[in-house]
Amino acid sequence: MLVPVRLTPKAGRNRIVGVRADADGTRRLAVSVTAVAEDGKANGALIALLAKTWKLPKSAIAITAGAKARSKTVRVAGDPAQILQRVHRHGCQA
Repeated sequence: MLVPVRLTPKAGRNRIVGVRADADGTRRLAVSVTAVAEDGKANGALIALLAKTWKLPKSAIAITAGAKARSKTVRVAGDPAQILQRVHRHGCQA
């Protein structure tokens, strides 16, 4: 399952903010992490946060597009119905 994400590095805390629309209307999961955007630290923090929140192994989550941009596409391995259930359970509408 592919999840569009908007990542904000150097935030006050690690959290999933919710779903926000980009200027072009694309709905993205807004995520904030405290890590800086250098050497893949923010991307690693994103994967760790999603894995912890959704109770998935880190190996089930990978950034497939936008590794050096704030707008990313994240691939989540597993049953799409279960993944959507976890996303909804944590206050996000996908």
